[in-house]
Amino acid sequence: MRRLAAVEEKEGVRILLAIESGSRAWGFASPNSDFDVRFIYARPEDWYLSVDLEDKRDVIEYPIVDDIDLNGWDVRKALQLFWRSNPAVIEWIQSPIQYIENGHFKTGIQALLNSIYTLEKGIYHYRSMAKTNYRGYLMAEMVPLKKYFYVLRPLLATRWIETYRTAPPIEFAALLHLLPKEEGLLEEIHRLLERKKLALEKELAPRIDKLNAFIESELARLENFSVEKEEKPAGMQDLNHLFQRILREI
Repeated sequence: MRRLAAVEEKEGVRILLAIESGSRAWGFASPNSDFDVRFIYARPEDWYLSVDLEDKRDVIEYPIVDDIDLNGWDVRKALQLFWRSNPAVIEWIQSPIQYIENGHFKTGIQALLNSIYTLEKGIYHYRSMAKTNYRGYLMAEMVPLKKYFYVLRPLLATRWIETYRTAPPIEFAALLHLLPKEEGLLEEIHRLLERKKLALEKELAPRIDKLNAFIESELARLENFSVEKEEKPAGMQDLNHLFQRILREI
């Protein structure tokens, strides 16, 4: 909290939402995992009434200090990305670990989530994340245990989108009921979770063939899977109204 208060004072901004992202929010942090703190901020209204607005920097970034990775996005940038179903913004507003909430940003943007979210983009994002992490880290004899979760979570997120046709929650535990009822699969994942809680970030272990088999079958299933394109019932005007309301609160 002190670091976030210092950001507000140094940068002349108001933090609207600050949350934990990454493995701590997902529910599978290691003992030495960084704290991935992300925030959305707003500046005084006059800052946005500028001829050169598009040339102004709309992110705040700091180097990692004391295992805290701290950076944030301007609210206008965040709303623009939200309109495009940007997965980072959508996960941030659903984080179970929250440090700061000011004004109506969070409640306003969450109210628009179901009408803005594009299922097709969600499927594509999570499928690509799973494929990249699997091929990059889990095909050797010795693998980093944490990478299983960087594959399993997005695979189950795609199942959530298929099943419920909404943005998936970010907590891994909330997705586990979507696993197929294959003997021993859930038990293997629970054992892996317990090992992960005690393992260091870069620790290697023998690959888990049962999980690899599930991952490969799921990636193959998703290769040609698609959802129909849908019209967004909410319009950009809804985001403009939210943006204007936020600026009046600064």
